[in-house]
Amino acid sequence: MTSEDESRRTAEAARDGGRARPSFAGELFLGRLRLDLVHPRPVPDDACTADEERFLARLAAFTEEHLDAAAVERDARVPDEVVNGLRELGAFGMRIAPEYGGLGLSHLAYGRALAVVGTASPAVGAMLSAHQSIGVPQPLALFGTEEQRRAYLPRCAAGALSAFLLTEPDVGSDPARLATTATPDGDDYLLEGTKLWTTNGPVAELLVVMARVPDVPGHQGGITAFVVEADSPGITVEARNAFMGLRGIENGVTRLHRVRVPAARRIGEEGQGLRIALTTLNTGRLALPAMCVGAAKWSLSVARRWATERVQWGRPLAEHEAVASKLAFVAATTFALEAMVELSGELADEERDDIRVEAAVAKLWGSEMAWRIADELVQIRGGRGYETAASLAARGERGVPAEQLLRDLRINRIFEGSSEIMRLLIAREAVDAHLRVAGALVDPDANHTRKRRAAVAAGGFYVRWLPSLATGRGQLPLAYGDFRVSGHPDLSHHLRYAERAARRLARAVFYGMTRWQAGLERRQGFLGRIVDIGAELFAVTAACVHAERIRAGGENGLEAYRLADAFCRQAHLRIEETFPRLWHNTDGADGRLAAAVAEGSHRWLEAGVPDVSTPGPWIAAHTPGPSPHPDLHRPVPPAP
Repeated sequence: MTSEDESRRTAEAARDGGRARPSFAGELFLGRLRLDLVHPRPVPDDACTADEERFLARLAAFTEEHLDAAAVERDARVPDEVVNGLRELGAFGMRIAPEYGGLGLSHLAYGRALAVVGTASPAVGAMLSAHQSIGVPQPLALFGTEEQRRAYLPRCAAGALSAFLLTEPDVGSDPARLATTATPDGDDYLLEGTKLWTTNGPVAELLVVMARVPDVPGHQGGITAFVVEADSPGITVEARNAFMGLRGIENGVTRLHRVRVPAARRIGEEGQGLRIALTTLNTGRLALPAMCVGAAKWSLSVARRWATERVQWGRPLAEHEAVASKLAFVAATTFALEAMVELSGELADEERDDIRVEAAVAKLWGSEMAWRIADELVQIRGGRGYETAASLAARGERGVPAEQLLRDLRINRIFEGSSEIMRLLIAREAVDAHLRVAGALVDPDANHTRKRRAAVAAGGFYVRWLPSLATGRGQLPLAYGDFRVSGHPDLSHHLRYAERAARRLARAVFYGMTRWQAGLERRQGFLGRIVDIGAELFAVTAACVHAERIRAGGENGLEAYRLADAFCRQAHLRIEETFPRLWHNTDGADGRLAAAVAEGSHRWLEAGVPDVSTPGPWIAAHTPGPSPHPDLHRPVPPAP
């Protein structure tokens, strides 16, 4: 069994510790509201934007005319004609450079495209996203050789589906326990293992496989990435998984038995696989919140229509305060979510060396808020929100799939790093500056010399840093005057609040480190709340910047300022509710109770229902049936 220390060292070794450019989200945890990093935002190139807008228009028309989302939900598969139509549009090469046959869309345009497709069918959005956000195109673009790019990227752009194989039946977020092996055999490797939840896996033509190379003479060893042909001898798709949502998604269990892979198909060097995976996910994670934006916009449209059409007690629902607050939350949060995703996409397009915090925060906050928006939509719709679209249509009402949206969105809080794992990942970045200067002081393996040097470095850092947390621009009444516009709500005071709250957050991080030292990493409740506050501050800033950009563009300025103001007020309350819970909470009591439950002390509380260890009405024994796809590997037209 892998020890906790080994798991920590594996994850830490995969990090790229240095930042060539500062991260706006990362700076928040140091008490710095670096507005200069995000405002004024760069203006996209007009010619590029025109090309992208034409593609987006064609994509929207295609989804409206040819993508039958109800059929995807009913049949649990994406029709071949839809896949082929997307190929003809070039949708499988959205993020692939033109020199390799792709469209070369910016992150911003790619996110908007996923919002369009994901709104029409989340399953199709997931297929496209998995293919080029984490599948073969992205790892090769970042780490592949030119020969590899020319061999595989044109195929991917033409529509050869790709999949990313990392997770295993016993390995989720702890890569140190990765069991799939890649044993050197001459100039080749022999892959052996089983991969779980391989999105696109059952129908993919190309796979990115993470496997562990043993430490043998002549080989560095470690987790390594490979491009593998899906029809290679020894590869079998053993099951097509089914889920509560995303019913059309192709996701399965893939077994690799002595699969021979030439060394020329290794991506990067041996031992770089986990770093490749994590770096790929940095930008890949932006795909999920982009689709959440589409879901939020759709929810707002449905909620607005229903709240104005439905009359109760002589007034439309929108005029009842209980419903009005939900409608306001949906509208304001949709605005902020789009602001955060577009800002993060533009930062990625600037080719910053490090957007891991922004991408992680966008994924975490976007998936959590989109779920809340969908939940509020179901509540606003009432019984019609809980009823399926097919049932509504069968009795003559408009078939609105609100309950399906709730099911489809639920996975986003788990996909590509669960919310709990994302909070820990972001928290590690939040304390990165402290660990770089003072980490050796709490490292039990550090010798006396390292500790002495760390003490000197820490002293110099904290002498400069701590005084900066006492006062800042947020206490100056005229600060952020660009966001104080006559006739519009005043957004400057929201930015002043964000600056003060960022310094307060940084003080909390510092106090947590001095209080718990090496034990801080086990205070996951504390760290999670720290991250939640930082995410809200990022959203507040993004909303204000987005509103100002819209106002400067000459249209909808007042409405944008009003949306940003409402969102910031709502976020302010959430932040102020979270700060006291950093220190006053039930974490200790909850931990003791959980330990007792895990030990079986409260099994008597489970009495009175069927035993979950035996088949029954809740846990039924199922015999695996045939796959609905007898032709798992669809033929792909040759690359041009």
